[in-house]
Amino acid sequence: MSHVHVGLAANTSSVTDNSVECRDLIIRFVEKAVSETAIVRGIRLGVAAAGIKRPGRDDLLVIEADEGSVVAAVFTRNAFCAAPVTVAKDNLNSAPRWLLINSGNANAGTGVRGLSDARETCSQLSSLTGGDGDQVLPFSTGVIGEYLPVPKIAEALPRALADLAETGWEKGSRAIMTTDTCPKMASHQFMIDGTPVRIVGIAKGAGMIHPNMATMLSFIATDALVERDVLQELLASAVEKSFNCITVDGDTSTNDACVLIASGKSSARALRPGVEGWDALRDGVQTVCDSLAEAIIRDGEGATKFIRVAVESARSFEEARNVGKTVAHSPLVKTAFFASDPNWGRILAAVGRAECPDLDIGAVSIWLGDAQIVANGERASDYTEQAGQAEMAKSDITIRINLGRGTAEAAVMTCDFSYDYVRINAEYRT
Repeated sequence: MSHVHVGLAANTSSVTDNSVECRDLIIRFVEKAVSETAIVRGIRLGVAAAGIKRPGRDDLLVIEADEGSVVAAVFTRNAFCAAPVTVAKDNLNSAPRWLLINSGNANAGTGVRGLSDARETCSQLSSLTGGDGDQVLPFSTGVIGEYLPVPKIAEALPRALADLAETGWEKGSRAIMTTDTCPKMASHQFMIDGTPVRIVGIAKGAGMIHPNMATMLSFIATDALVERDVLQELLASAVEKSFNCITVDGDTSTNDACVLIASGKSSARALRPGVEGWDALRDGVQTVCDSLAEAIIRDGEGATKFIRVAVESARSFEEARNVGKTVAHSPLVKTAFFASDPNWGRILAAVGRAECPDLDIGAVSIWLGDAQIVANGERASDYTEQAGQAEMAKSDITIRINLGRGTAEAAVMTCDFSYDYVRINAEYRT
C-alpha cells in the first residue's frame, strides 16, 4: 500500500519571512516524487491557457472519463451559488463524462446570463467531443460578479482536449489555482487479490475557506468499480470529516464543489459496503480527502501557522466539530497565534460561546500542545507563561479541548491571521 502527496512551490517573493517558512512546510508536506500511482485508468486531464484573468498561464482544465464511469458530487450551500454550480447539479443525473473547470472567473452573481454562459461552455465542449451538453459538469473559481469570457474558453478548448492524458493530474492541479501558492494533489493505492486500485485527487483553495459541503474545488477519481448511489454516500461521508472540518477565514464560497469519479477500469471486483475491499476504498478516499484538506490549510492566505483544534469527550461529532470551529474561526485566537502570544483566555472564551447546551465548565480541560492551560474549568495550577510561549512559537500547533460530557470527538484544521492575509485580499482584484 502506498500513499503519495505531490506538490511544487510557487513564487513566494511577495510574502513575509514567516510565510516563506510556512510555504516550505507545505512543500515538505506535499512534495514527493510523482509515482506511477498518480494516474487513474479511464480518467484523462488536459489543460490550456485561455487568458481568462492573465495571459500566458494555464487556467482551463478538462477532465474526461471513459464511458460507463459514474460521478458523485457535493456542492456549496451558499444561497448565492454560482451559475456553474446550478448547471452541474442539473447535469449530474445525465451520465456525465466531462468536467470543465476554469480559474480566474467565478461566474457567480451573474444572473440569467451566467447560467446561459455556463451552459454555452458545456455545449462548446460537447460539440468537440461528440457528447451531449448535459454530460458536462462546469466549475469556475475566481472573481465574483464578472461575466464569463465564453469566447476565450471556446477558443482554448481544442488545446485542452489535445492535451488530455492520464498523467495530467499535476498540470491540472496548477490550472485551477487562484491565490494558492502551490498545487495540491494526493494519491493512494491499495490491492485487492493482487490487483491495484488507485485514487488520485487535486484541490484548490487558500482563502474564502469555510466549506459547508466540500472545499473551494476538489476533483478526485478512482478506477474502482462502484455503483453511483454507493459512490455518493462514500463521498459525502469523506467530505464531512475532511473538507467540512477546515476553515481559513469563515467564508463559505459561492462555488464550492467536490467531485468523485469512479471509472470502473480496475479489474478488481465491484465494491460496496460488506464486500471485501470496501473498507480499503473507503479509507483510501478518506485519506486523499484528509490530505487535500490539510494542504489547503497549510497554504491558507498569508498563513504562518498550522493549527489543529482537537475536541474530545463531546456528546456528538457535530457538537465537537462546532466547538472546534468556534475556536478556529475566532480572529482573536488566530491573531494571537500569528503573534505567538500565549493569550489562552481567547481560546477559553471561544469554547464558552460555542453552541454547547448545558456545558459544565467545571468539567472542561484545555491543552496547548503539551502544556495544560485549563484544568476543571480554570487555569491549570502548573501552567506557566514560558510553557505556553514555547508551544505558540511552533509552526504546527495542536489545541486539545476535553469537554468532559461524552465520547464523541472531532478535529478542525485552521491557520493564523497574518498581515499578508489582509494584503492578499485587499489586492485580490488588482
